[in-house]
Amino acid sequence: MYIEQAYKGLSESWRFILGVFVVFGAWQIFGGIPLLVALIASDAAGTLVTGDLGSMSEALGSNTFLFLMLLTFAIGLVCLLAYVALGHKQSVTSLTTSRKKIDWSRIFYAFGLWASISIALIFLDIWLAPEDYAFNFKLVPFLILAAISIIFIPIQTSMEEYFMRGYLMQGLGILTKNRWFPLVFTSLLFGMLHIFNPEVEKLGYGILVFYIGTGFFLGILTLMDEGLELALGFHAANNLTAALLVTADWTAFQTDSVYRDISNPVLGWDVLVPVFVIFPLLLWLFSKKYKWRNWKERLKGKVLTREEFLSQENG
Repeated sequence: MYIEQAYKGLSESWRFILGVFVVFGAWQIFGGIPLLVALIASDAAGTLVTGDLGSMSEALGSNTFLFLMLLTFAIGLVCLLAYVALGHKQSVTSLTTSRKKIDWSRIFYAFGLWASISIALIFLDIWLAPEDYAFNFKLVPFLILAAISIIFIPIQTSMEEYFMRGYLMQGLGILTKNRWFPLVFTSLLFGMLHIFNPEVEKLGYGILVFYIGTGFFLGILTLMDEGLELALGFHAANNLTAALLVTADWTAFQTDSVYRDISNPVLGWDVLVPVFVIFPLLLWLFSKKYKWRNWKERLKGKVLTREEFLSQENG
């Protein structure tokens, strides 16, 4: 019972409502200070107004900009965990999972599985359409990129998971006393928060199908597995392989990666296949490995009251 883990701390509704504003505000204000200072120092503060990630990256250097952008998520994660500890008196473990301790094997399994699939799909596409890619490998910039990415991208994806599938999922579940509303709300919100990504400007709003679909996939993972571990591993693998292997002038991650996508991007089947083919297959695979049952109850069932949950916990 993942959502009910919130009862292991102080779970009044007002604490969650206040927490959303406090955490999001602190994340955006304090997290953005290092990037703002760097842009001012480089006479590129105006790029913040336009939101042009390419100009920011050019002004600061791609690795420096990536580090500062990811640093905002690290600061956000600290703010979130601090509020959960101080405002809710809740442990990181109960925010992460319904198990007695965080299952790192689940994180590493999901990471390894999706990293392997992503790498295979990327190189398959390069093999099928080599004219769409330019070899971009430069040893020193790539090593710096790898160091930044390996350390900070899992932090960035963890911030998104702990805030969306963790804090909001638990808070909305406690508030509404059901599981379907937190799943739908956080999935739609996850997709809509990507609306300002350069990919949306380049490909159109149809790309939101992928982001919203990914949100539903990660939400289903969390509810069916009664914990964040699989979502944490998957999300980290997804962003890390993208940052290290392929970049483009029109993506959120513009890095010194191994390849650069030089094709003219169009919205096509590659957006729909993950959502309607690959993600369902992954859910089936995870369900077999971890013996998931009661799909309807876990995705649409009611959330116990505090008294019911504590009664079950105490036997």
